[in-house]
Amino acid sequence: MPVITILPHAEYCPEGRQVSAPAGTSICEALLEHDVPIEHACDQVCACTTCHVIVRSGARSLSEMEEGEEDMLDRAWGLEPDSRLSCQAILGGQDVTIEIPKYSINHAKERN
Repeated sequence: MPVITILPHAEYCPEGRQVSAPAGTSICEALLEHDVPIEHACDQVCACTTCHVIVRSGARSLSEMEEGEEDMLDRAWGLEPDSRLSCQAILGGQDVTIEIPKYSINHAKERN
């Protein structure tokens, strides 16, 4: 079972964490199942960017990015070359390390 290493995030996971999930599970589902409260405003249907993560290692073992995810990611705050929507990134057989960006579009709007 692959392990997701979550780098520390001040709000969602201050200490960092490792969680296991079966292959075929999205990163978002795995985080939510392990009480890491990542935002997912669109209910995981690839219609927002609130579940944006940056894959620091293991990206090759994730499902390939589809066009809809690519288009949506263009709107993500803090976009990087290894960014993914966690609701669309499906685990393969390898471990991954992710970083949850400091802000999402929702945070930026709510705190202005």
